[in-house]
Amino acid sequence: MRSPGSVVAVIPARAGSKGIPGKNLRAVAGRSLVRRAVEAARRATSIDAVVVSTDGDAIAAEALDAGARVVRRPADLAGDDASSESAVLHTLDALAAAGEAPEIVVFLQATSPFTDPTDLDAAVARVRDGHADSVFAAAPSHAFLWRIDDDGSASAVNHDAAVRPRRQDRAPEFRETGAFYAFRSAAFRQHRHRFHGRVELVVVDGRGAIDIDDPADLALADALAPQLDQHEHQDRPQHAQHPQDQHQHPQPQHQPHPRAASLLPVPAPNGAP
Repeated sequence: MRSPGSVVAVIPARAGSKGIPGKNLRAVAGRSLVRRAVEAARRATSIDAVVVSTDGDAIAAEALDAGARVVRRPADLAGDDASSESAVLHTLDALAAAGEAPEIVVFLQATSPFTDPTDLDAAVARVRDGHADSVFAAAPSHAFLWRIDDDGSASAVNHDAAVRPRRQDRAPEFRETGAFYAFRSAAFRQHRHRFHGRVELVVVDGRGAIDIDDPADLALADALAPQLDQHEHQDRPQHAQHPQDQHQHPQPQHQPHPRAASLLPVPAPNGAP
């Protein structure tokens, strides 16, 4: 990994999962969730290295085969109560012990199988250019949300229940997808949380904004994969190595995603340049 100024993608992928046993190794259209996350990160032109944090031997083997490096996570950071932040911090400590100090971290979750590399590049650009301190993936939402109160009654959350405005008359809202977050490693170490400073979002395609939590999510992702994976099957990058990594694990040769040529820079939805 190049340093300073480098960008590292960190993918926490623990072995334990209650909703779907072995979830991170479950396949969507023939590719495991952890492989999909690694390959999305490797296709991003701005990411210099991909690291998977795991406590599982099978996940480690899959990550290495997909072209990532692996940091073995201790058991106390791999339980149900361990936070994703703790896994990212542990990975940064492991990199620091190896003399590597990435400037920017892209935290990806393998449970989002359709992450677009161009969206990762957009998030990195906003952090690198100083427009934002933390950038995350979000999909447009027009849902009227409700909560159940202690007495069992329902109350409106993001709207006035007595007023039903037309969709076009409502202020736009966005749902955090959980697919990725980008931030500077120094600020993340300071705040120890993914959201800090000026927070912005990258609007992602709502069709693929699936977070795999249960078997129904997995089945839906598998059904959508033939459509959403169509770009993935074009011009997959060849593995390449940075000189200093020749005795480690292969790193990606950066190539633009097939959609990149058709995308034009647009302002962030919250009005930043």
